[in-house]
Amino acid sequence: MTEASTDLDMQTMRDAASATASLLRTLGNPDRLLLLCQLSQGERAVGELEELVGLRQPSLSQQLAVLRNEGLVQTRRDGKRIFYRIAEPRLLVLLGTLYQLYCPQDEAPPAAG
Repeated sequence: MTEASTDLDMQTMRDAASATASLLRTLGNPDRLLLLCQLSQGERAVGELEELVGLRQPSLSQQLAVLRNEGLVQTRRDGKRIFYRIAEPRLLVLLGTLYQLYCPQDEAPPAAG
């Protein structure tokens, strides 16, 4: 490998690391993570999200704005209702992995032995 291609690979890796760190900072907020977990199950109206996650409107709006600004969610208006959905397919894979690793599973207790 030439020095130029090594520099290019390193720059690509730096860019990817920066984008990933930004995503992880966004996911680092428990309210935003809960919102994304709900949206991973499908499109939801703002009122549904408020009820499911237990956030009041001002805080909910603030967290949804962060997710929109980061390009993680998209909106759709139907009359007066606004619906949110996951915008980035790779995010669904990440959320699925986090669920498998950290969310309680209905598993049989270990056999006594």
